[in-house]
Amino acid sequence: MSDAAPSLLGGDDPFAGGDVVPMRLGDAVIQRITQAIQDGRLKPGDALPSEARIATSFGVSKPIAREAIRQLAAMGVVHIQQGKPTRVQALDAAPLDRFYRFAVRGRANGLTEAVELRRILEPPIAAHSAERRSGEDVEKLDLILARMEDALGHVPRWIEADLDFHEAIAASSGNRLLDFQIRGLRPVIREVMEIFNSREKRTKDDWRRTYERHVRVVEAIRAGDPAAAFAAMNKHFEAAEAAIAELASHREDRHEHGDRAEP
Repeated sequence: MSDAAPSLLGGDDPFAGGDVVPMRLGDAVIQRITQAIQDGRLKPGDALPSEARIATSFGVSKPIAREAIRQLAAMGVVHIQQGKPTRVQALDAAPLDRFYRFAVRGRANGLTEAVELRRILEPPIAAHSAERRSGEDVEKLDLILARMEDALGHVPRWIEADLDFHEAIAASSGNRLLDFQIRGLRPVIREVMEIFNSREKRTKDDWRRTYERHVRVVEAIRAGDPAAAFAAMNKHFEAAEAAIAELASHREDRHEHGDRAEP
């Protein structure tokens, strides 16, 4: 264990405040550790004390301390490495990423539900972006638009730029939870985009119209017009939603029938 852990529990114990109540001890330990992180007593990159020292600090057994740390790792709050101190990590969308992939693939209409979720989330996100974006945010969106225009007709490059486009708008919305939601949805959104953009009858005009819809969203955000940004993003989904839902449902139907046909 590094010297960082003993110092945490020396004269300045980040978990000070007495033993946890002997009821659902693991949850209580998780709550106290996350509170220390939220309060800034533990910061991203800081090493947690050893399981033994955490157990002593909280007045619980080592197995309870160990399980609490494992659950925190599953939530993406800490990072466990064999033979190294467990460290606090900055919150990211990885747990949501795993959850959404599991949730979508566990339901016959999962992709269609993902389309509906995006339609609910993204127009308001664009409106928030128009209200709160910085000049740097707009510059980033302009760069992504340039990538998208350069990638017209090239499905893999277009999809990467399109994913970055929607994540950049969420990041500029000023709402960290919305940012996490869109980044967590990335693998699901990618699958829907692959279905939509790989249609055999996609013409050059189709690609250009899709690009122009993205441009209109950025123009509204640049102008600081929330209503126009909401409308532009909503229009973008109106144009694509029916085709995406139809194709997603078709794929899901094939998947369901395929599962039934298997011995």
